[in-house]
Amino acid sequence: MTANEHTKSDVQNTSLNTQNEQKTSSVSPFLGSILTNPIMTGGIPVGSKTSANRLYAAGSQRNHAIRQVNIGFQETMRFINDAFANKNDVGQLFYALNNILVNKFQVAFTALGLYNKHSNSVNIRLIDKIGSTYTTKIIMTNDQNPVVRAIQTKKVLTTQDTGFLSSWYQTHASTAIIPMVVFDECVGIYIVGNYHAAATIEFCQLLSSMLAFYVQTKNLLELVETNSDTDSLTGLANHKHLQEELHNQIQICDRKKQELSVLIADVANISKINRDLGHARGDEVIKTVAQKIKQNIRNTDFAGRYGGDEIVVVMPNTSLSEAKYIAEYLSYILSCVYIDDVGPIRVSMGISSYPSSSENQEKLLILAEQAMYISKGKSQESGNCKVITSEDYNFWDDEALKCFAEVLTKKHAQIGVQFEDELINKFHNEQIFSSSHLLDVVTSLANTIDAKDTYTKGHSTFVSRYAEALARAIGLPEAEVERIRLGGLLHDIGKIGIPENVLRKPSRLTDEEWEIMKQHPVIGAEKVLAPNESLRDLIPMVKYHHEHYDGTGYPYGLKGEEIPLSARIVAIADAFHALVSDRPYRKGLGVEKACEILKLGADVQWDKDLVRQFIIIAPSLSTSA
Repeated sequence: MTANEHTKSDVQNTSLNTQNEQKTSSVSPFLGSILTNPIMTGGIPVGSKTSANRLYAAGSQRNHAIRQVNIGFQETMRFINDAFANKNDVGQLFYALNNILVNKFQVAFTALGLYNKHSNSVNIRLIDKIGSTYTTKIIMTNDQNPVVRAIQTKKVLTTQDTGFLSSWYQTHASTAIIPMVVFDECVGIYIVGNYHAAATIEFCQLLSSMLAFYVQTKNLLELVETNSDTDSLTGLANHKHLQEELHNQIQICDRKKQELSVLIADVANISKINRDLGHARGDEVIKTVAQKIKQNIRNTDFAGRYGGDEIVVVMPNTSLSEAKYIAEYLSYILSCVYIDDVGPIRVSMGISSYPSSSENQEKLLILAEQAMYISKGKSQESGNCKVITSEDYNFWDDEALKCFAEVLTKKHAQIGVQFEDELINKFHNEQIFSSSHLLDVVTSLANTIDAKDTYTKGHSTFVSRYAEALARAIGLPEAEVERIRLGGLLHDIGKIGIPENVLRKPSRLTDEEWEIMKQHPVIGAEKVLAPNESLRDLIPMVKYHHEHYDGTGYPYGLKGEEIPLSARIVAIADAFHALVSDRPYRKGLGVEKACEILKLGADVQWDKDLVRQFIIIAPSLSTSA
């Protein structure tokens, strides 16, 4: 239960009658700037319903209404013109256009997807009207997907089913999928949800055409700038050439059934060097590292600048152990180079291998970069470069997960994959070989979810502990106790699909945001646990722990013993920890006060017999880590 859930929950409604504050309407920082934008003043929104009497009334009323429409149109076009003239990148332009469509046309969301010829896919970014963003990747081989059909036919498609967006929480809406066509070439798609009127689609077609020309122009400029295969600073292959060479070498190794290793080297403290000594000195360090690597790799190896201070070495026909030996040698060579005011060069190095680490080029680089981030942490601890390979760590280790999140967060706009999606995919494909392994995986997953919400750190662990204690107190069999312990750990797993700006909002949620939050039990049960056969028996606890004993809970309004016993146990443990832990709006309550509140909610929100038993054991339960 997060801070926001607790403000909405019946825990307060049942027990703290003195806290009947009026619900304030608040908006996210993203929308705050929009609502003060002059585009909101004057004019009649195109998507709004306006009576014929108002529009066509005689005399001054009619003239006033016409002036309002004209002013609205002029303002809209002015803001669109400003967006195209002043935004330097496609992402910034997309955000600006979304602001206009949400506020002037009352659409529910917009999405932009650009076609990537290299991967034959479309990376889609969606923004809804509360400012939440979501990304997904659609492969062009799926002919049933409406995005694919729209791109192939170059025609506008409309649908009521938004399932093709793979959004965790987006509901059904009248959705238009508009191809972005320039010179008979489709460069992507523009999607508008809940568009209200056909006139909105026509207007969005104009925006789509303008976006297509904008994207095409940007692509041509980038093509001119990257026409060379060489990075101007380091003399190594540039990013494009590096990717092409890696692709070619993977194909060769695949044909010859050979291994291939990828090394990513990152210069330590480069941001501090840039800040303290200037970017010229930072460039000097990067250039020196590149030269030394180029001079000391084998003739069969290939080096390129991956981005910023990161350099990649592609090593064909090389195992992980061989690549690690080469990396340690390069680290030693670099540590012998001394630069004035900087000292010896320090690097962090991570390695992955094809096909053992991954057969996918993008994931191969992601895993090497994840290993490099782990190397960075261990190198800072020891003062020496620790070369890390993808086999040197457990994926579910907290440090490894944190580094994996850093990599995907940095790259998700480029590759169309978010950390949460990749994590759940890995979770579904994990081969569970023992009960202890299952516990490790579940604990790591729960900790990752808690990390999304800064107000509930450790919440899942405490709920698991309290639920286990209550299950033992009422004499359940050991196997059932263990199931409830795991269910407590994963009770909030559905929050992986809830936007962070909703989870972390310190003030009360709007009704719209609350409806999104209330979807997390179903998301957790159906999208996370159901595909994993070993965890399906945990579904009742995840799906029903917000049901109330009197039938007023969610998501299904179950009542009394219709709610599974395990879910009733987890519900009490969840509420108790929410009461005794600190929240942004209050300090945590004492155990005695929390138990009083549970008593007041007995037979209303919680099972009274379970509450009675929990109050007996509550004083013996630790409420701190």
